[in-house]
Amino acid sequence: MTISGTRARRPVITLLVVCQSTIGLIFGGIGLFLPLIRADLGLTFTEAGTLAAASNLTYALMQVPSGYLADRFTPRRLFVIGLAGMNLLAALFAVLDSYALLLIDQALAGFFRALVFTPGMLLMTELFPPGRRATAMGLYVVGGFSSNILLSAVGPLLVGPLGWRLLFLLFAVSGLVALALYRFLAGPAPQRPRTGPVRFAELPGLVRQRIVRLTGVIQFTRLAVAQGFTFWLPTYLVVDRGQSLATAGLVAALASAISAPVNYLGGYLSDRINRPLLVIGGSLAVLTVGMTLLTLVPGMLGVLGVVALISVAIQVYFGPLFALPLQVLGDRNAGLISGFGNFCANLGSFAFVYALGAVKDATGSFRAGFLSLAVLCVVALLATWRTRPLINRPHTAPR
Repeated sequence: MTISGTRARRPVITLLVVCQSTIGLIFGGIGLFLPLIRADLGLTFTEAGTLAAASNLTYALMQVPSGYLADRFTPRRLFVIGLAGMNLLAALFAVLDSYALLLIDQALAGFFRALVFTPGMLLMTELFPPGRRATAMGLYVVGGFSSNILLSAVGPLLVGPLGWRLLFLLFAVSGLVALALYRFLAGPAPQRPRTGPVRFAELPGLVRQRIVRLTGVIQFTRLAVAQGFTFWLPTYLVVDRGQSLATAGLVAALASAISAPVNYLGGYLSDRINRPLLVIGGSLAVLTVGMTLLTLVPGMLGVLGVVALISVAIQVYFGPLFALPLQVLGDRNAGLISGFGNFCANLGSFAFVYALGAVKDATGSFRAGFLSLAVLCVVALLATWRTRPLINRPHTAPR
């Protein structure tokens, strides 16, 4: 792709990021306003955790089918269907009062969210040259962090006069408007060249590839840490550290403000130096230290420092991690490979978003939950080290 070609695609790239950001508003809003949602609906910490866990479970189970469909058919169609469904369910979330119905709503939201992620990431990589794959993948998720900055900074100020239900309705409307603009500007979907029909039966052969299994372990850790930390941080600050919701929102905004640019820069750096394992391993080492210190440091000043440290590394290795197995195995099964990686990631998210709430109910503290995330980072570091010999070894994807 030429530079002028990239410039011509900038409005489409921007709208892809904006569309992704509306998902961040919806999911981030549940985490930020969770103390108010709990009080309004009378939920326990465990029940509150299951709202996110239900979404993450169906989202995880749909990753491989979504990747396969993106390989087999046009990813744009899946992206449009998924984003429309996700925003309509966000509007429904705003008017429901029953915990059981909210649980069903979030389970369905996970289904449609899965149709957005991998297809959207493939749409983004198609707008960049092959040597900038990690950059494209890192840029794709910047929208989620950018929307969290706005949400965390402004949400606590708006939730008083408007209420969390009206805010979710506004999130849904903004998402549908962004989707309509993207569909208008993107034009007809380009034809994607095929070397042969992609078959779902190829998945077992792909999973047997060592690079896919090892990056799956790292993916499990990536989202377990990212979602466990992000989802429960406001509640941790309010309940364990005695801060107001406004203060918790500002801290969450600080975390997102740090994470958004370094996410893109991580992919850019990986592409520039062609050393993805250095970016991945360095990030995991920082996260190990940060998660260990989070509940141990005294005072809010110390907490702010640790939150900033974690935020630098929490998703900076997103692009390199998704690009790594494609670098080894090629692009033919990009959807299946990326879908399997994100399936592993969302299993981690499902397990640890739920577990941190359950641990809080059982022990009265988030300390054991955050320390378990530090241990998980050590496991991922070992998987990263075992990946080193595979980078220069020729692999052949199953056909």
